[in-house]
Amino acid sequence: MNPMNSTSKSTDSQTAIHPAWGAVFAMAMGVFSLVTAEFLPASLLTPMAIGLHMSEGLAGQAVTTTAAVALVTSLLISAATKGIDRKYVLLAFSLLLVVANLFVALANGFTAVLIGRVLLGVALGGFWTMAAATTMRLVPEDKVPRALSIIFSGVSVATIAAAPMGSYFGNLFGWRSVFFAASALGAVTFVAQLLTLPSLPAKGSAGLKTIIDVLRRPAVGIAMVATILVFTGHFIFFTYMRAALEQAAGVGVNTLSAILLGFGVANFFGTALAGRVLEHRLRLMLIAMPALMAVLAALLALFGSSSVLDFVLVALWGMAFGGVPVAWSTWVTRAVPDEAESAGGLIVAAIQLAISLGAAFGGVMFDLNGANGIFSSSAVILLLAMLLIMYSVPAKAPAQGAKAQSFH
Repeated sequence: MNPMNSTSKSTDSQTAIHPAWGAVFAMAMGVFSLVTAEFLPASLLTPMAIGLHMSEGLAGQAVTTTAAVALVTSLLISAATKGIDRKYVLLAFSLLLVVANLFVALANGFTAVLIGRVLLGVALGGFWTMAAATTMRLVPEDKVPRALSIIFSGVSVATIAAAPMGSYFGNLFGWRSVFFAASALGAVTFVAQLLTLPSLPAKGSAGLKTIIDVLRRPAVGIAMVATILVFTGHFIFFTYMRAALEQAAGVGVNTLSAILLGFGVANFFGTALAGRVLEHRLRLMLIAMPALMAVLAALLALFGSSSVLDFVLVALWGMAFGGVPVAWSTWVTRAVPDEAESAGGLIVAAIQLAISLGAAFGGVMFDLNGANGIFSSSAVILLLAMLLIMYSVPAKAPAQGAKAQSFH
């Protein structure tokens, strides 16, 4: 089937009549390639620092730079690419991924690494911003959650594979070869997207003012606050999970590796499962996922001294969190179908802010009260998120200017 025949402009949201699953899987390849590139410095920090004659602390700023640029890009990219066919914008992000990894692979100092990671941040923030809006134009409305779960599964696979594979092959062939391989992966992704993505003419107003207008719509601002709370609660736990488990249960490296692997595998299955459940139970899932994570955090605070129980609870956490990005991206496609790109940018910015808040607040709590501080504060914030969603976030935001909210 020609992917160009897979979409139609029969509705304002330009949803597809027939699903373009090939394009969806090409988008998933893009996510996998981007997240893999994002994670690589963490597994190659020491050899990179030695090879470039810099401290590990300075080399680590490559990760911080990418996140900061991704946050800014998520808010500006829709306006900056206004009027350009989204197919070519997405292809440009994949091309940036290739170039970004080449800059790092060929770097002879920190400046080249920094340029590469800035380019990666632009690609990462831009791609995530447009992911939900693009997906709702590739498949019929009732298939959007399933398509998003396929795309987000790229994150889960990268989470499982990127760090261990980067470390292993970096040790065998050198850290530069790993970034060359990541660049080659980006090139394959570019070709896959070139062959499968249909033409996606720009839609919506996409101006800088649009982001503020979207944020002021009924329920959208509250939803962004809820998103920040859910992801902050998660990243308090996730950022300090190793330190907390080492303190609470005295786990060693092998046990910790098994727990992290369990988290990643469960996260993959949770993402896949969420796609089907969210097609009919979006609001229930928005409430249930932070509620389950809050319960798991409380159980870790109470019984975290058992490494076996820790493995089970962390795996369940991974499964529960697997559906969170899919759920909020699905909510965007239903709540703001006419400006899904701008709303997607807000979601990406909210998540990047939550990563920073979770890391900062979690660090304070760990210093004050150790592992229990991490588990307890995560549980409280996730509980607040659940209550806010339950009482203030509808399954679908009312039309602009409407006062009533549907909580079905």
